[in-house]
Amino acid sequence: MEDITVLIADDHPVVRHGLRTFLELQKDVRVVGEAATGEEAIALVAELVPEVVLMDLVMPGVDGIEATRRIRDVSPSTRVIVLTSFAEDDKVFPAIRAGATGYLLKDVEPQQLVEAVRAAHRGEPLLHPKVAARLMEAVGGAGDAPAVEELTGRELDVLRLLARGLQNKAIAAELVVSEKTVKTHVSNILSKLHLNDRTQAALYAVRRGLAEPGD
Repeated sequence: MEDITVLIADDHPVVRHGLRTFLELQKDVRVVGEAATGEEAIALVAELVPEVVLMDLVMPGVDGIEATRRIRDVSPSTRVIVLTSFAEDDKVFPAIRAGATGYLLKDVEPQQLVEAVRAAHRGEPLLHPKVAARLMEAVGGAGDAPAVEELTGRELDVLRLLARGLQNKAIAAELVVSEKTVKTHVSNILSKLHLNDRTQAALYAVRRGLAEPGD
């Protein structure tokens, strides 16, 4: 099995060193670079195309949110995990909307961080419990949120698979349809439920008990 390639973006060299030291102890992870600014992170992703980026939010110049957005533009296959000290809504929601696959706080246990890297590599969303709770409140708290009855049967199937963290290719294989069809279903789900992204859709499904048994 090939190593999961990781880029670390944080303006504190001690943090970068600590993350690199721990990650390189893992047999399936290889750190391919470090960045001290958002600009450096974007440039290194374009050059190295890592599979996962650990992204701090507060950095000089381009911050982590804008860097995440631009990284997703230059390398759509790269997954970004935000690793920060901030759990406030004004950080969490913009980062998720920018395309972050995961959002972790720096108090996370080291092994949980490794599992997050592995999950991101598989295309699965992974959120710190505090962050997940905030997103669930936001998704489930709107009194005028449309009900799942707005969805077709096939859209419900796709939503359940989104709750399992599956990406379009895996959903297409599961349902024996094309990726283009899955993409259309996902777009319809987000539109009908007034959600911003796949992560919010997955949380919506979990909150409403739509996740499949055993998930």
